[in-house]
Amino acid sequence: MPPAPVAREKVLEAFATILVTQGERAATLEAVAAQAGVSKGGLLYHFASKQALVDGLLGRLVDLAAADVIEMRSAPAGPVDHFLRTSAQSDTDFDRVYVAVTRLPQDTYPQARAALDEAHRGWQAAVLDAVGDPVLARAVVLMGDGLYLEASRTGDWDADSRSRRRTDAHVDELLALVDRISGATGAPADGRSEGATAG
Repeated sequence: MPPAPVAREKVLEAFATILVTQGERAATLEAVAAQAGVSKGGLLYHFASKQALVDGLLGRLVDLAAADVIEMRSAPAGPVDHFLRTSAQSDTDFDRVYVAVTRLPQDTYPQARAALDEAHRGWQAAVLDAVGDPVLARAVVLMGDGLYLEASRTGDWDADSRSRRRTDAHVDELLALVDRISGATGAPADGRSEGATAG
């Protein structure tokens, strides 16, 4: 698939940035065009309306989440390790898009909830295939949510920082706990199909 036009990507990035920093009301077409450094006509060439911008952002989230699940499933240390370690990261492109989607009012844009749910289903399915137990899989996903919240609160992403080392130690402890319970934090559990999902 050919890469998206640069101007289109700049507009989506600008839209996400305004949603994260100023909220949905501030994300007018004029403000997004100014943030992206394009004319309003240039914005409208790629996105004819605010709804089209929202749809583009949601598509971006779904694509990033699907790529993350592929990366999880092929991670050398296994899906659980990958999920927990990347949950403890913030200020990434994926994080920015994810947070931007959460800033969309879901009564106005119910498809935002559907996109977030799709991302979570993919992560849960990959974790479930690794641990083989739906309750434990849900617990791992909730652990990831907690790590993400803690990382968002502390905001210290330097790989050499004390905070980062402490987070890595917490992840190691959680992985050891999951391994004790399931016996498998890496390879899929015996008898699980690749497409299994938690109920």
